[in-house]
Amino acid sequence: MNINIVCVGNLKEKFWLEAEGEYLKRLQRFCKLSIKEVAEANKYSDIDKILSAEGRHIIESRSGHCILLDINGREVSSEELAKKIESLMQQTSTITFIIGGSYGVSDEVKNSVDEKVSFGKITLPHNLARIVLLEQIYRSFMILSNSKYHK
Repeated sequence: MNINIVCVGNLKEKFWLEAEGEYLKRLQRFCKLSIKEVAEANKYSDIDKILSAEGRHIIESRSGHCILLDINGREVSSEELAKKIESLMQQTSTITFIIGGSYGVSDEVKNSVDEKVSFGKITLPHNLARIVLLEQIYRSFMILSNSKYHK
């Protein structure tokens, strides 16, 4: 199973990089996970231009079944995410999760994905959303393998 994360921006702080590294290491036994960082379009001052530029790069970088993390998406529990991943593993070889930037994503991106999910109604900085997503993917595989991690 290939899992891709396409996200706007990169991790600069050491603690984010360490957290990401830990989950990437843990996930190696379950899937091939890759992270594609799309550059922030901060050369523009107009939000629509930022979203459009970032959106083009997001769409170019995605493949397989695409799931957008969106505050207005369907809220999922850890168990539901695990079931979704398990189901998709039987249908496709690649799942791509998309995390937008500071202003979210363009309508073009929203309209191009297979589904939108939410981890709740709170707004997370995209760096933290990336780590939460990695943890939830790891938790999903631990649930599917009946591990005590989820307890």
